[in-house]
Amino acid sequence: MIWHQAFTIDDINNRYNDKNHIGALIGIEFTEIGPDFLKATMPVDERTHQPYGLLHGGASVVLAETLGSVASALCVDHEKFNCVGLEVNANHIRAVRNGQITGICTPLQIGSTIHVWEIKMYTDSGKLNCSSRLTVMVIPKGRV
Repeated sequence: MIWHQAFTIDDINNRYNDKNHIGALIGIEFTEIGPDFLKATMPVDERTHQPYGLLHGGASVVLAETLGSVASALCVDHEKFNCVGLEVNANHIRAVRNGQITGICTPLQIGSTIHVWEIKMYTDSGKLNCSSRLTVMVIPKGRV
């Protein structure tokens, strides 16, 4: 298990999905935590559409960064460290008009100061619509 301590989905949603943060504003909800993955969903609706009625690529990036940043925070002692995104990329593979997408975040590297996460997003029908990678820096509290 990669997590600093045992967490439930309710713990994660209550701690990291405050109503005043972007994830909650666009409807991101954490749905599952496993020994080496974190999963969340995001609606494809008026909050996440671009002008042509398709899922906005930026919304997919928000899901990726939310999943990876929270996953990093769950890997460290949150009383001593903060986790901040350094770099994110995304390949938008398939257009999505409605429903929801599910993101699955898994580690590529968990070091003492740098974490790298792979986040794959799938449509309701299980088709890959976006593949993303996020690099996160782990820094001592008080330095951010």
